[in-house]
Amino acid sequence: MHMKSHKILTTLVALAATLLPLYGQSKKDLLRQNELLVRKVEALEEELDALKKEEKKNESIRKEMIEIYTENEDKLAAGMSNETYSPEATDSLLSIWYLHRQARSSEEGGSFDMDSVHFTSDVPDKVMIERLEKMNSFITLPYNETVKNYMILYSEKMPRKMSHILGLCTYYMPIFEETFVRYGLPVELKYVAIIESALNPLAVSRAGATGMWQFMYNTARSYGLEIDSFVDERKDPFASVDAAARYLKDAYSIFGDWSLAISSYNCGSGNVNKAIKRSGSRDFWSIYPYLPKETRGYVPAMVGAMYAINYAKEYGLEPSPVVMPAYTDTFHIHKNLHFRQIEELIGLPVGDLRDLNPQYYKDIVPGSQHEYILRLPYNYSAAFIDVQDTVYNHRAKEIFSGVDVDRYGNSGEGPSVSSGSATGSTWVYYKVKSGDSLGKIASKYHTSVNQLKSWNGLKSTTIRVGQSLKVGKRATYSSSSSKSGSSSSSGSSSSSSSSGGYTTYTVKSGDTLYKIASRYNGVTANDIMKYNNINENIHPGQKIKIPKK
Repeated sequence: MHMKSHKILTTLVALAATLLPLYGQSKKDLLRQNELLVRKVEALEEELDALKKEEKKNESIRKEMIEIYTENEDKLAAGMSNETYSPEATDSLLSIWYLHRQARSSEEGGSFDMDSVHFTSDVPDKVMIERLEKMNSFITLPYNETVKNYMILYSEKMPRKMSHILGLCTYYMPIFEETFVRYGLPVELKYVAIIESALNPLAVSRAGATGMWQFMYNTARSYGLEIDSFVDERKDPFASVDAAARYLKDAYSIFGDWSLAISSYNCGSGNVNKAIKRSGSRDFWSIYPYLPKETRGYVPAMVGAMYAINYAKEYGLEPSPVVMPAYTDTFHIHKNLHFRQIEELIGLPVGDLRDLNPQYYKDIVPGSQHEYILRLPYNYSAAFIDVQDTVYNHRAKEIFSGVDVDRYGNSGEGPSVSSGSATGSTWVYYKVKSGDSLGKIASKYHTSVNQLKSWNGLKSTTIRVGQSLKVGKRATYSSSSSKSGSSSSSGSSSSSSSSGGYTTYTVKSGDTLYKIASRYNGVTANDIMKYNNINENIHPGQKIKIPKK
């Protein structure tokens, strides 16, 4: 019997025993006994709540694992022959599932107060300094007691977590390196993702920051990342690192110092500017005491992570095995496609598709809206090409039956996105449940905690069970509808007019300031915001001025 269940049963027996002798007692004694019973019942309710939460957590894990095993029940479905199938191969399909959760959930290193702790190491300071110099980093790597603490933390104090991170590095770091090289940025910036999320593409902070690069909703949208009911590009390793590279490049153009630019990635340029004003200096270590507490250790932590990864062997750190495909192919998808359709026709498990395409968090590529990228293991490419003409129709009505009918309809080419004219909007409400927090709700509805507070007139983050919260607006459409894919190519010529020193542009559905700016040479999203005195929130039909460069 479960230990907690046994404890609850024992409490119930004790309550029954307490009730038996109550007959014939005085009112005063009965009131005293009643108070005692109330406390026992409250304690019992707490035990039951804890048991329910634990059971819910275990059930969630069991359900996900059962899905993965079910997906691979057919040995041929995993792309293996009967001869090559083995228990080791089955385990390998689950390794990335474990690694993402272990790297995220490991509490190693989380209990230290890095502002007060003082670590010691058998490795002399002289050796640590020499190793830092040998790393030949483009970004200056300082050495002092603060940095030393983080170097010891990452290399010696959390071996399990670092093993998981090292395993994930083998797959993700080449993606990051290629991106930073393309933008002419130091490749050392790739380590920022370790500090942000431990390389977990599904990570979500209490404030709602999402993905490996921990973008908040508004920042992500201003850098062109798509976030809607089916896609969250903050979870896409390729799209999110591209946005992170552009953010860091912009930050460096503001501060002219990589330590300050990296710090602004964590707390925002406004907080870094405040620290500069208060300290009267632009030197990182001079402004260090004036930075938010959670940001102070950001640069030292990055140095510590770089050091631990570069000298992992010297500390006996071995990467956990990661089985992700060494080579992938990218396919351009123009119609709506469900992962189950792919799985059923070519045998690639849904779990593997999620690992390679985490941005499609409902297992749907909404290709009729506009073109999307689908990544498949190289050894499945030929099989997908063979079925590319039929996969979209495969059991489409059945598989898409649970999808919001406002967004999807049915046609001979599979479900398509409705694109009627927007005529207004209505509030979407959410009823608070036990265990909810504003951060959790904000993440679910792809908004920010501050936005939720503003919409609902909240002065704090305290919410109560049963409370009804505004969580966003849903557009209402006119009766006309067609496939939006047929009108998705919108050049500036059809939606803008030129006048004097600027061009007037009419915002379309799906537009962001970054996407609009990319159509005009030399113009940035910040240029448009300043010229129009607006923020990054824009809406279809809005007219904005594009300054001529």
